[in-house]
Amino acid sequence: MDVDPNQPFPTPEETPTFRMLRTAVQSGLSPEQAIQLERAEADTSGHQAAILVVDDDDPMRMVLVLTLRALGYVNLAEAADGEAALALLREREFDLLVSDIQMPGMDGFALLEAIKSDPFLRHLPVIVASGMNELESVARCIELGAEDFLPKPVNSTILRARITASLERKRLRDLERLRLIELQQEKQLLQIEKEKSERLLLNILPHAIAERLKHGERNIADSFAEVTVLFADIVNFTALAKETDSEALVSLLNDLFSRFDHLTEQHGLEKIKTIGDSYLVVGGLPVPTPDHAEVVAAMALEMVAATADLNRQRGTSLSLRIGLNTGPVVAGVIGRKKFTYDLWGATVNLASRMQSSGLPNHVHLSEGTRRRLRDKFHVTERGTVKCKGLGEVRSYLLEGKKD
Repeated sequence: MDVDPNQPFPTPEETPTFRMLRTAVQSGLSPEQAIQLERAEADTSGHQAAILVVDDDDPMRMVLVLTLRALGYVNLAEAADGEAALALLREREFDLLVSDIQMPGMDGFALLEAIKSDPFLRHLPVIVASGMNELESVARCIELGAEDFLPKPVNSTILRARITASLERKRLRDLERLRLIELQQEKQLLQIEKEKSERLLLNILPHAIAERLKHGERNIADSFAEVTVLFADIVNFTALAKETDSEALVSLLNDLFSRFDHLTEQHGLEKIKTIGDSYLVVGGLPVPTPDHAEVVAAMALEMVAATADLNRQRGTSLSLRIGLNTGPVVAGVIGRKKFTYDLWGATVNLASRMQSSGLPNHVHLSEGTRRRLRDKFHVTERGTVKCKGLGEVRSYLLEGKKD
């Protein structure tokens, strides 16, 4: 082997892996993921591999380094004991460790234990090169996780073969870990997309209905013996729309309906939809509740108060007409591309008529809703009102909640 012992050793370079390690947090990968990525893309010949040689015997360490250089490995570093080696391993990234056993302070056994117990270093292959050739020492090195054991003096041909095999096994393990990381990332992305889809679904449908759709149910139609339906509408909205800039109009509606949405969530009711300037809410479905009429009535009064608050804050003069009715309905999902959860039946129609025949800034009740409220609210009889398609209907005005 023609090696000039006077030739200076090149300064060990940072491997591409180590450079990637420094920016791993910024790139969004964990440091270990960044290392696995770079290791998997290392050259298959292994000549660019970063190798750390650890030996307390200076001449023996020099021989090992010269031998490795002669074999074509140029990215080399040295350490004289286990502590120095461990410090280097935690400072920069290596592809292979060639270590002696008998060293002062932290010996080779302790170094192996430290490496294999460190989740960041445990994948590092270690070849032990030692004069301790007793079978017990060899077995202990293998048990502690050493990749191979070579007796000193090290034969360069055998060393080349062992290093090549170790680096190849490491490369394959790195590729396997990289694929696992990719699969985990794909799984995370799928989970994120699934959660996005579920959030979108819940913005459109009640939770119970969304769950049924997720479990494969397609034709959802349910009958409910009794619910309370609320229709709210802005008085003279058509005239307001003509006089108001489109952007300002949408901003105003968004502000008002967002307040109503908050009340709906607060009371545990189901917002069915908005139609232009109309707002439709129902209590008692998709999960039946015994106090649906009381809860909807309370929300109706708060909607009037919320509109008054908006007027004070924005300097507007919006008025609401609100109509309530209680009775049976059919509810279900229609559509395939754009799901809609909707209500049908005479109960819905009468609630709409209560709204359209009501008074500004008042809550107009049907007889059915008044009966369900019993004596928990102050109610004033209005008399009969003519409702399209229904004739004369007895109705009431909701004044407030009793103490």
